[in-house]
Amino acid sequence: MDGFEPNSGVVLIAATNRPDVLDPALLRPGRFDRHVTVDRPDVKGREQILQIKATDKPLAECVDLKTLARLTPGMSGADLENVVNEAALLAAREDHKQITMSDLERSRDRIVMGSEHQLIMSEEERRTVAYHESGHAMTAALIPEIDSPHSVTIIPRGQALGITYAIPEEDQYLYSEAWCRGQIACLLAGQVAERLGVGDTFNGAGDDIKRATELARHMVCGWGMGELGPLALGNQEGEVFLGRELTRKRDYSNKTAVKVDEDIRRILDSSRQRAESILTEREDALHRMAEALLEHETLYRDQVVRLLEGKPLESPARPEVHTEENEMDTAGLKEEARTGEEEKTPAPAPFKEPPLAAPGV
Repeated sequence: MDGFEPNSGVVLIAATNRPDVLDPALLRPGRFDRHVTVDRPDVKGREQILQIKATDKPLAECVDLKTLARLTPGMSGADLENVVNEAALLAAREDHKQITMSDLERSRDRIVMGSEHQLIMSEEERRTVAYHESGHAMTAALIPEIDSPHSVTIIPRGQALGITYAIPEEDQYLYSEAWCRGQIACLLAGQVAERLGVGDTFNGAGDDIKRATELARHMVCGWGMGELGPLALGNQEGEVFLGRELTRKRDYSNKTAVKVDEDIRRILDSSRQRAESILTEREDALHRMAEALLEHETLYRDQVVRLLEGKPLESPARPEVHTEENEMDTAGLKEEARTGEEEKTPAPAPFKEPPLAAPGV
């Protein structure tokens, strides 16, 4: 790369999706002078990409690409093209003359959650899955800091026996401590609901527990959200071989490791207690939602709200258009839950500055 003359007129362009493993010699001045970061598109970019990809597709009048862009956070251009193409295939299989919004949403669900498949399950197993997903859906609808559920289903998709799917109301780049704790409570609520509904817990909650533990570890070791405070603990440069085993470097003492484990345990325990409190107070709604899932297999946002409010369930037909009004359905429930938690939480003690440490301590 040092063999070109300034007047040779050669331009070198390179691309990578792993900038973290590049040799530092490639990044020093004089090598690649322009670094262009191409991130996943935001909601406006997704709308423009969808308009391009759907140019030659027969779209029905009910299709709102702006709404679809809001329903596909985190998707790349290739993902969005796949959504449109898959929707065209679904419409063709059902002899639709045009692609409807329902086709696009089902296509999105298939790409995000996996294809539906038939799986022979006993009635006891179906009931367990129904309670598990009801626990996720209820806590997602009632915890103010996290996203409300868009749909909940006990139809097996991919490797999952059931899925609760939440859509953020807008693109999110920062995550607060309150969001993280609420998300952990939602993840652990599935197993809590199993115990309330069928009197036992099952291995289906294994992935939820793994994700909750990883999130709690990030909070403590990287984001300064635990009682240890703002400390970056753990080597972030990757894994190394120690003897014959692959392990991760640790740059803190065994004593600190014990404190890290205790801090993670405190976060998980408090989040689980929060999930238990929410589900126990609305146990009747939990039973209603589980029975509704056993009957209809899939519920959507407005139906979840009706069940939580104790109202009779309307037709389980899939909504044709996901509107902004639908996103406001859970606002009242979240505000009620927030008020209830504030009433139960005692006021914090007044802050006192710690005494100054003696010199040399």
